[in-house]
Parts: sequence; C-alpha cells; structure tokens
Amino acid sequence: QVQLVESGGGLVQAGGSLRLSCTASGRTFSSYAMGWFRQAPGKEREFVAHITWRGTITYYADSVKDRFTISRDNAKNTVYLQMNSLKPEDTAVYYCAARVSSGSGYAKSDTYEYWGQGTQVTVSS
Repeated sequence: QVQLVESGGGLVQAGGSLRLSCTASGRTFSSYAMGWFRQAPGKEREFVAHITWRGTITYYADSVKDRFTISRDNAKNTVYLQMNSLKPEDTAVYYCAARVSSGSGYAKSDTYEYWGQGTQVTVSS
C-alpha cells in the first residue's frame, strides 16, 4: 500500500512557474516508479511525465517536454514536477501516481496502482 499526497498547485499567469510535490507513505518509496498525469475539464486523463525508481531515466509528453522537469528525492519520499513557461492549456488537475518500477506502459494510466487526490493548476492569460 502506498498513499500519495500532492501539493503545490495554484493559480499562475502564463509564462510563470509552479513546482508540484507528491509525498508518499506506507511503503518503500524507492521501490516504485512515479508518474504525473493531468486531466482538463471535458478531456481524458493524459500522461505528463514519468521517472524510474532510481531516478536516472525520465519520460515526458511532447506537450510538456523542455518545459517540465520530473525529479525525485527518495530520502524524502517525494517526487516533484517543476513546471516552467506555463501556458493556459496546461490548466488541469494534476495527479501523481505510483507503479512497480519495471515493465512497459509508463504513459498508460491503467498501469499505475496508486494515485493521489490531485491538485488544481490554473494558468491565466
């Protein structure tokens, strides 16, 4: 069992930055790979970023690549999503998720076993 709690969402103007955090408890954090997903009103949940259990390999959706950075601090049981150059189309509820570190399908939400409650990110023009 893993419990995930996101924080750091809020309102920001276009071009600004936010840093999301997701803190895990209940299991050894380093045993899991972590992902960030987002869901905007009326749209399907979409993949944003993924980081392996060791933290040396990352993946990003094309829409956020070179603007967002995923990282983790296993000593603090925390994964981060640094979001720079935010655009209005980044507005969504952002979720962190955990999965067993091995296997394919890092961009598929149904491969993640544990999910946080989500945090709202709103980017205004």
